[in-house]
Amino acid sequence: QVQLVESGGGLVQAGGSLRLSCAASGRTFVSDVMGWFRQAPGKEREFVAAIRRSGSTTYYAAWVKGRFTISRDNAKNTVYLQMNSLKPEDTAVYYCAAARTYTQVAIDLRPDYWGQGTQVTVSS
Repeated sequence: QVQLVESGGGLVQAGGSLRLSCAASGRTFVSDVMGWFRQAPGKEREFVAAIRRSGSTTYYAAWVKGRFTISRDNAKNTVYLQMNSLKPEDTAVYYCAAARTYTQVAIDLRPDYWGQGTQVTVSS
């Protein structure tokens, strides 16, 4: 099992920034890919970004358009999502996820493990 705990969410004004963190514990060695998803009220959960264990390969949803950056610190078993130029439409619960493959995360939207989510609210 892998446990994922997100933090860093909150209320921010449009144009502002937030950095989300996801601390992983347990059998983290089984998960090569870590990712972030989000779910806005009344909408389906969607893929945001993912990163491989090496940290050298990252993937982003097309709509991110350079505003978000995913990174990881393997020594701390932590993945980050730096979000800049936030918009009200970025308001959502953001979930961390862990998976064996990129396909699970970015295509199938079926990672092996989910965190409990952290709320991000962007005011206009």
